[in-house]
Amino acid sequence: MKKIILSITLLMSAMAGYCQLIKPVKLDSLVTISLPPGYQTKDTLNEHIFTANGMYGYMIAFREANAKNNTPLKTQSDLNKVMKTYIKGIQAQQPGSSAQYVRDTTIGTLKAKTFTLKSDDGNGVITCRNFVLIYTQDVTYTIEYVYPAERTDVVKPEYKAFIASIKLSPELQRNDQYLSNATGMSSTTKIEVFGGAGLVVLVILVLIAVKTKKKEPALG
Repeated sequence: MKKIILSITLLMSAMAGYCQLIKPVKLDSLVTISLPPGYQTKDTLNEHIFTANGMYGYMIAFREANAKNNTPLKTQSDLNKVMKTYIKGIQAQQPGSSAQYVRDTTIGTLKAKTFTLKSDDGNGVITCRNFVLIYTQDVTYTIEYVYPAERTDVVKPEYKAFIASIKLSPELQRNDQYLSNATGMSSTTKIEVFGGAGLVVLVILVLIAVKTKKKEPALG
């Protein structure tokens, strides 16, 4: 219990310290994230990149406009496929790297993916890159926190505060990611449907067997 309380205290203290040093920065009119003073920006045709040095890690907020003729995704399954493709693309940019701890999360009303990419420079120096991916029909947002593997324990408070600072406009809703809220049949529903169908088939087979037996001529 003491360890838990100490961890929470350290986390709250680190978040408070971090929040005193940072200020909200608009990636666009819909998404805001907080960065330390002295952050840098770079603009290209379709990209807007924000970078900054934290106390323990390097922060990157990447806004990329999707193709103007981008086809709206229909279901959550389609979104998962797109995110999986993005993760593979990011991993391909770092030969010898591996995407770990891939999981779903929610930011505001939107679905997001988080994962850690670990890469080795060949000399035993391992770099970790924590990612948060947010996909919408018009824009893909990539939030990244980079740090040496030996700092894994000490970076947690700063990283959590950095990610917690992501704010979305109420204008962004789930249908900005995919159109249908249908996720298909749940496991329970599948059991009920297919189990019920199996029972009906069994009853039909029994009735056929009984009817056939009655038609059989008596012996003797």
